[in-house]
Amino acid sequence: MDIHEYQAKEILAKFGVPVPRGGLANSPEQAAYRARELGGKAWVVKAQVHAGGRGAAGGVKLCRSVDEVQTFAAGLFGKLLVTKQTDANGKGVYRLWVEGASEIAQEIYLGFVLDRKSERIMIVASAQGGMEIEDLAENAPDSLRRMTIDPAVGLSEFQARELAFSLGLKGGQIAQMVSILRACYRAYRDLDAVMVEINPLVITGTGDLVALDAKMSFDTNALFRRPEVAELRDRSQEDPRESTAGDHGLAYVGLDGDIGCIINGAGLAMATMDMIKLAGGEPANFLDIGGGASPERVVRAFRTVLADANVSVILVNIFAGINRCDWVAEGVVQAYREVGLTLPVVVRLAGTNVEGGKRIIQASGLPLISADTLAEAAAAAVAARPRNAA
Repeated sequence: MDIHEYQAKEILAKFGVPVPRGGLANSPEQAAYRARELGGKAWVVKAQVHAGGRGAAGGVKLCRSVDEVQTFAAGLFGKLLVTKQTDANGKGVYRLWVEGASEIAQEIYLGFVLDRKSERIMIVASAQGGMEIEDLAENAPDSLRRMTIDPAVGLSEFQARELAFSLGLKGGQIAQMVSILRACYRAYRDLDAVMVEINPLVITGTGDLVALDAKMSFDTNALFRRPEVAELRDRSQEDPRESTAGDHGLAYVGLDGDIGCIINGAGLAMATMDMIKLAGGEPANFLDIGGGASPERVVRAFRTVLADANVSVILVNIFAGINRCDWVAEGVVQAYREVGLTLPVVVRLAGTNVEGGKRIIQASGLPLISADTLAEAAAAAVAARPRNAA
């Protein structure tokens, strides 16, 4: 689960990370009020969306008068901001963050991520901040510094100092960086985060370190024990298909194709999407109905897939272990009748009670397309697409 910049800054500030003074605005008038409230001669107005690259997309501006703040805010509210990290539909702008402008002497990149290879939290830092980490890795790979943290010990002070030295910091800046690094680590650890990023962490004209931007993402599976984090969720920034599926306990990721997939198991789902591509088609989604799928759960999966108007054919691929093929078959038949399906549906069943499941499909009298193997199912789904979808 992602959160907004202003929410990440509020969290990190509580752990001891220095951030600029700012205020949230829900209207152009409130943005102007925030600027007057903050005082000063210049302000930075930032669109609050769950995507990077806001500046290049016109979502961030340095304003030098209150009128300019209000005018810029008026042009942003309700706009769909398209950045390099969004799809063509963009993200809706419904909140702005207004903060006083800072004098910047240097920008630093700082990120905490989970390194699955070492099974530890890794710090990634660069003295050349301000760019996305992908751009840094491509354009300035030698600037990247990496350091893993032993979970049994945590981030030690000597590690933090070593990283600060490697970034070229001096004097009191080293102590500030040590404090920031340890604060970010505590926030990551204590809130079940999967990513903490400060970009840029700037050295101001007075030599102080301040987090000008911040991002945090959290482990969705741990939200049940982090209610203070769960309440920060902003559904307006999420794919409505994924939100609805998640509310029903389904693992769903929307894609750009037209073949809707209903599958059990993430590995089988990935293999199915690969086979669809190999057969010349494009999957419309990743959907894992999980184990123990009842007929009612299968019906919910159908409704979720059909919420995507681009879907022109549905492929059901079930390898039953914990699941039972007869349960899934009952769900397919029930969904076809309840939803009033007119789209082609390809069904491939294997595993527990497979013969019973096939009998249910055959006895239904519905125009369901059966397949025995994954390759046959993928080919049948591609062949069943309308001509204008091919």
